[in-house]
Amino acid sequence: MRFLIDNALSPAVAHGLRQAGHDAAHVRDFGLQAAEDDEVFARAASEGRILVSADTDFGTLLALRQASTPSGILFRRLSQRAPVFQVALLLANLPSVAASLERGSIAVIEESRVRIRALPIGGSQEGQR
Repeated sequence: MRFLIDNALSPAVAHGLRQAGHDAAHVRDFGLQAAEDDEVFARAASEGRILVSADTDFGTLLALRQASTPSGILFRRLSQRAPVFQVALLLANLPSVAASLERGSIAVIEESRVRIRALPIGGSQEGQR
């Protein structure tokens, strides 16, 4: 899968995903570390990348955009914020969310559960585990 890691997360998350065989870039790789959110969303959408963030405004911004791309993964309520933990958590949950992400969804990943919402936000909920 192709990922764009938001500035709210360490570049080490992109590195860990690349080590696992994914095409992953951090916003810094494109000089977008100070870019507005719309520019980051546009970059992810134009390259078919899934935007990965821990920014609490992320879900709200996706809802306001009313767009079906880019898909996103949002880390919430993690007690462990180390990049290696975030990568492990994402990789452990990726098989269960991959198909939804490919169709256009946001996956909210917490330590004890994963919630998936179809894009644009306001559509039917894909599932919860």
